[in-house]
Amino acid sequence: MEALTAAAVAGLTIYDMCKSVDRAMTVDDVRLLKKTGGKSGTYVRKEGRPRTRSRGK
Repeated sequence: MEALTAAAVAGLTIYDMCKSVDRAMTVDDVRLLKKTGGKSGTYVRKEGRPRTRSRGK
């Protein structure tokens, strides 16, 4: 979980540095692919297309 949080923060940091160039950019598809250890054990994301959401929110 800590690594996923760090990846999201890194993406937001990059956004913050680049927003003067393109304010319309987006940070997408931050997701957990695989994890080991911890209380719940090993998790591996199933292959396939990620779910998409409406851009109109």
